[in-house]
Amino acid sequence: MKILLNAKQIGGTLKKLATRIIADTPDNVDIAVIGIRSRGEILAQRLAGILSEKIGADVPCGTLDITLYRDDLNSFKGGKQPQVRTTEIGFDIDDKIIILVDDVLYTGRSTRAALDALIDLGRPKAIRLAVLVDRTGREFPIQADYAGFKTDIAPGKAVQVNLVESDGKDQVVIE
Repeated sequence: MKILLNAKQIGGTLKKLATRIIADTPDNVDIAVIGIRSRGEILAQRLAGILSEKIGADVPCGTLDITLYRDDLNSFKGGKQPQVRTTEIGFDIDDKIIILVDDVLYTGRSTRAALDALIDLGRPKAIRLAVLVDRTGREFPIQADYAGFKTDIAPGKAVQVNLVESDGKDQVVIE
């Protein structure tokens, strides 16, 4: 196990992502942050808090469950069906720039599912993808607009994001 990011580095990375998002967003456009369950949800909450502090206004934050939009829904190993949880977006996404947040961008399949789910909910002005870790190995032509840490990890290796809210500690490791 190799540690890619520790707690301090994760915090610093989120602050840098927020700074880049603000720099790229026109003043007259509303932004909102939506995290993909489950670790993207936690990162989105943290990022929305940092963005709110930096711009001095509330940045809405929501959670998106992509289970029913996955392309592997009927092919889960062991016959166990995935647990469908709720999407919690308590604001209108129309005409906003949506910052879609996930922990790791790898194949692009989760992002594709999230895009489909978001489009079913409304018509945002734009959707921008922010990820904590961007690794090589795309299967779909999807790229992050904001990537905190880029890495080239061999297939067969896993990037595990641990967050204090769900795992008791903040770190990103290669397993």
